[in-house]
Amino acid sequence: MRVAALISGGKDSCYNMMQCIAAGHQIVALANLRPAENQVGSDELDSYMYQTVGHHAIDLYAEAMALPLYRRTIRGRSLDTRQVYTKCEGDEVEDLYELLKLVKEKEEVEGISVGAILSDYQRIRVENVCKRLNLQPLAYLWQRNQEDLLREMISSNIQAMIIKVAALGLDPDKHLGKTLDQMEPYLIELSKKYGVHVCGEGGEYETFTLDCPLFKKKIIVDSSEVVIHSADAFAPVAYLRFLELHLEDKVSSVPDSYRTSNYIYNF
Repeated sequence: MRVAALISGGKDSCYNMMQCIAAGHQIVALANLRPAENQVGSDELDSYMYQTVGHHAIDLYAEAMALPLYRRTIRGRSLDTRQVYTKCEGDEVEDLYELLKLVKEKEEVEGISVGAILSDYQRIRVENVCKRLNLQPLAYLWQRNQEDLLREMISSNIQAMIIKVAALGLDPDKHLGKTLDQMEPYLIELSKKYGVHVCGEGGEYETFTLDCPLFKKKIIVDSSEVVIHSADAFAPVAYLRFLELHLEDKVSSVPDSYRTSNYIYNF
């Protein structure tokens, strides 16, 4: 099946792409929803649906995979927050609809790779959009055991770094910029102590993937800065803003059948 992957830049959407390929599907394009560039505080939108921290590096992510990237600016807000979503003008879900509608038209995809693990809110809305567009959602991580999943991601050579923290026990000064393999023992400890979701499914942390077996080049962070979003005494919310990045060549582990040209479509 020809598949477009919804990506945030994080570990989950990346690992789900790997699972799609393992299941025999072909990733032919990437899709991403981005905040408006001129919006104050645009790095971290108050969105129930989308990870926006790290959005400045998404173009490089697509170049690293040598795949076409379709990006749409998020114009809507979280309006219909009920359990069952119905089409709602001005809701951020409709931005996803417009994005995937375009990708389907341009790339003739039949399926959408989605990195959802636990959020029914996200799953229901992605399924709603896919049903309206006659697309098959592919969510191989759905309701997997999170400790097992994190271990698999690390052993599968996903090199992802923590770019946002928002939970008791996660310290911006100590943990931002750390890799998954460095954080795994501590995340398991926090899970036992405070009930933190090991894969960050409660919004405890977010990641950005710098390298994985699907990348033809790896992303190098040359410089970044810490932005404090909320200086809570017990669970401060902070994230990394990438300032300078570049791609570095590597020996590709991607089969030739997945090679395609890279271009970016913004709208």
